[in-house]
Amino acid sequence: MDVVVFLLQAVLCLLTLPLHLLALFGCWQPLWSKYFPYLMAVLTLKSNQKIAGKKQELFSRIKKLAGASGKVTLLELGCGTGANFEFYPAGCRVTCIDPNPHFKKLLTESMAKNKHLQYEEFLVAPGEDMSQVADGSMDAVVCTLVLCSVQSPKKVLQEVQRVLRPGGIFFFWEHVAEPPGSWALMWQQVAEPTWKHIGDGCYLTRETWKDLERAKFSELQLEWQPPPFKWLPVGPHIMGLAVK
Repeated sequence: MDVVVFLLQAVLCLLTLPLHLLALFGCWQPLWSKYFPYLMAVLTLKSNQKIAGKKQELFSRIKKLAGASGKVTLLELGCGTGANFEFYPAGCRVTCIDPNPHFKKLLTESMAKNKHLQYEEFLVAPGEDMSQVADGSMDAVVCTLVLCSVQSPKKVLQEVQRVLRPGGIFFFWEHVAEPPGSWALMWQQVAEPTWKHIGDGCYLTRETWKDLERAKFSELQLEWQPPPFKWLPVGPHIMGLAVK
């Protein structure tokens, strides 16, 4: 199987050779980072139409974190275009963080459409280093379709636990690898070297549920969901929450 995967990867890389050459010489990422937010704006809009009910169910617990002021301090990690804003309850004070500064225009547009939220600030930083966010300052951290593309899921989850207050909740929605030994996983392995350039560093074969289990939250609730788009190589999704 490994030999077959390698050969098919080589064929796909040859078919997409200009893309790989641009990436090799450092030209692709600076160019693609400007246009990637617009691709995500289209995909997240269509995705929300398919999974709106599940997102509402997942984020309904946010309002229970409100203190006496009725406010919830919420950090969205890898905020992208702000596709989750419509599902947050009123009273959320939202801080956004993303390593791609080109999301800011679309993010600002999303915030303008969601007047029930209080927009705090947009921080440009990777999830592995959220030093601009104080220890224990957040009631909730939200991360959707982000852990697939970070350099170190372990470090990101350590940062999440640092910024959450005791009893704070981490909400997640991620795509993960197909089952071991399946043809679907083989095709993910074939596509991954090329897909990483298209998906802004996205890995198709990560077993993110294992990272969540190893992070040792006090409580972990996880549910498996089918992927919203059958025509993309992304596998099943996991959604749920973890309590600090």
